[in-house]
Amino acid sequence: MAVKKKANTDPGALLSVPGKGRSTTKYAKGELVFSQGDLSDSVFYVLSGKLKATVLSDRGKEAVAAILGPDEFFGEACMAGQVQRLITVSAMSDAVVVRVEKSAMAGLLQDHAAFSQMFMTYILNRTIRVEADLVDQLFNSSEKRLARLLLLLANYGNAGKPEPILTKISQETLAEMIGTTRSRVSFFMNRFRKLGLISYNGHIEVHKSLLNLVLHERPHIKD
Repeated sequence: MAVKKKANTDPGALLSVPGKGRSTTKYAKGELVFSQGDLSDSVFYVLSGKLKATVLSDRGKEAVAAILGPDEFFGEACMAGQVQRLITVSAMSDAVVVRVEKSAMAGLLQDHAAFSQMFMTYILNRTIRVEADLVDQLFNSSEKRLARLLLLLANYGNAGKPEPILTKISQETLAEMIGTTRSRVSFFMNRFRKLGLISYNGHIEVHKSLLNLVLHERPHIKD
């Protein structure tokens, strides 16, 4: 009896296979993947490293929209008809990224049912994350927003064991992401460390006890 092959649900393995409209690129720290206003014609998938997505306002103010890590997609809005990039993405550390042209991505979604289902699930989870971010900004204190951000950066809530935050992320970047000042972030980080919620050892290590601050503190109007 023939054994039925299990469908490959690993997007990294599938996207890394050489093919028309697909390429893998290594980016050095600080190198741009694309800039705000560039043509939106491809989807990207992070194989390794950390990247930063930023937005520049008409008045020249820059804000950090997201930190991207392994197994994450970005630039997928082109599949919904986006013509120009609304964000700038650059490497925060050495990174390896797969670029898939829009037409090639459409072909993969059509030909690989398991990959298509995985991609749809990813997009839905990202939508849920954006909604949670909005609630976080509207109703939670800056201390709680910082705690939640550190947990997300350490991959709490994702499959697998939580990881230390190895990429050096400045307090200015953390402040931009939660909508507060660098001095407030510094104050909260020191407080978290004194309480044993996080530790420093060349990188930030987030302890499970920090999760209690997010789960059990009642939401209140942000400061």
